[in-house]
Amino acid sequence: MSQPTLIPHDLILENQTVLLRPLELSDFDHLLYFSRNEPELWTYSLEPATGEENLDKYIRKALDARAAGREFPFVVLDKLTNQYAGSTRFYDIQPDFKTLQLGYTWYGKDFQGTSLNKNCKLLLLTYAFETLGMHRVEFRADNNNERSKAAMRSIGCQVDGVLRSNMPTYQSDRRRDSIVLSILRDEWFGGVKSALELKIKNR
Repeated sequence: MSQPTLIPHDLILENQTVLLRPLELSDFDHLLYFSRNEPELWTYSLEPATGEENLDKYIRKALDARAAGREFPFVVLDKLTNQYAGSTRFYDIQPDFKTLQLGYTWYGKDFQGTSLNKNCKLLLLTYAFETLGMHRVEFRADNNNERSKAAMRSIGCQVDGVLRSNMPTYQSDRRRDSIVLSILRDEWFGGVKSALELKIKNR
């Protein structure tokens, strides 16, 4: 049964560089290239979207979570190239505690190292803190994922700690250590937002 959510079902976030809109089943076609040709995008993922079957499951599971009010997945469009670039989402949404997590983020190789991620994070964090009124936005990653950790630090995240043997991985029987990072409301308004805007402007 569907549960109420703070986030309107037709939410679109955009600026001059990027557009984030609600993920739909039809986005299977937009994301299939990455699923077929860039499986390494999900090396550290808990839920891989490699291959047609996994991509279909990935999308359907995300939509079920949105219907239940637990998550809000987006598909990402790079407006500079007019190409679909990947996906990201709000999850573990806790209205009573004024917290949520931001993750399940992946972009195709051609979009990595560009300003795309910072623009996405600016839009998402602005919405989380300034529209939803969140007090904490949390990020998690496999502690072996150096690229992801560097990206999170570069937008202003602070490291909270590492959860040892926190999650199983899909590749093998290995369990991952999860690094936990966050941005707090006071930090966002106290300089993180302006620093992120400046980094985007100076790229």
